[in-house]
Amino acid sequence: MNYHALVPAAGTGSRMGALSGRATPKQYLPLAGKPMIWHALATLCAAPAIADVFVVLAPDDDSWPAEAMQALGDKLHVLRCGGETRAQSVTNGLRGMSEVLGELGDDWVLVHDAARPCLSQAMIERLIAEVGDDDAGGLLAVPVADTLKRCDEHGRARQTVARDGLWQAQTPQMFRHRLLLDALDFAPQVTDEASAIEALGLSPRLVAADISNLKVTFPLDLQLAEWILRNRPPHA
Repeated sequence: MNYHALVPAAGTGSRMGALSGRATPKQYLPLAGKPMIWHALATLCAAPAIADVFVVLAPDDDSWPAEAMQALGDKLHVLRCGGETRAQSVTNGLRGMSEVLGELGDDWVLVHDAARPCLSQAMIERLIAEVGDDDAGGLLAVPVADTLKRCDEHGRARQTVARDGLWQAQTPQMFRHRLLLDALDFAPQVTDEASAIEALGLSPRLVAADISNLKVTFPLDLQLAEWILRNRPPHA
């Protein structure tokens, strides 16, 4: 049984681009001297437990910084089979992995966001250790700390939502290859992999991470991510 990583990176980051005025796909924006996606891929490639790292690009992606990625070594594989949605890209990527490696069956796949550059080795190790052999898999997440408000159509607070038991999903999300492919075929409209597993009636394990594993969505997030990367202890 092996562990593999899959990073869907076929999106354009339209929300980020609209706010920043940049046409460059979000995952390729400069961050701490490298394209943003480089940081997540470098962390995954450096993880001793992970045998292979696959990145899923759009077929017509001409922005992929191939030269910058060469230093990550032979663990990294590029699949140009991205779809219109994240779920389609992950599904295509799972099938592409099988074409490269053969039948993967119960091997584990860690699906990670290209826009979460601050993933650490400690987080990967914790996820793998706490999920263990749980066939429902699991994901990194953090308990919701802020008070939540539901708004009306006019942007006014209509209701305070109880935050008890609410967690904010992160990535990686880790599931067995065959199960995840079946789940995404069954529930192709989901926005994350755990939702597809839940649609099968399973309950993935929530593994506590922290807010440093942020997703870069808005321009200010890029500055926060750079601060985290530059100030994190070397072996965090």
